Amino acid sequence: MFETLSALAEPNRLRIVELLRAGPQPVGEISERLRLRQPQVSKHLQLLKEVGLVGVEPVAQQRVYQLRPEPFRKLHAWVEAYRGLWEARFDDLDVVIEDLKRKEKENARHDRRKK
Repeated sequence: MFETLSALAEPNRLRIVELLRAGPQPVGEISERLRLRQPQVSKHLQLLKEVGLVGVEPVAQQRVYQLRPEPFRKLHAWVEAYRGLWEARFDDLDVVIEDLKRKEKENARHDRRKK
């Protein structure tokens, strides 16, 4: 998981992944669309391949890259585990906020009675 997150933390690699969401693309097209030099894109793609985020297939004289679904499924499952935690905390926070609102209304009524 750490390798996946580390790879995606680099802005250009994240941009490459976003671009590949639309479907498989050759290095030259990725380079052109992101306005990066091809050697730079190739290095990023190599790292993404090493961590398993992309696969590559030779087509004629091009290397076409595509996203591999499994690492993204694992990432999704990891995030989902934390989502449940945060939802529970937000539910607890809602209870606290409602309690504070109720106390505030009671205090306002109490203050009006004093006047």
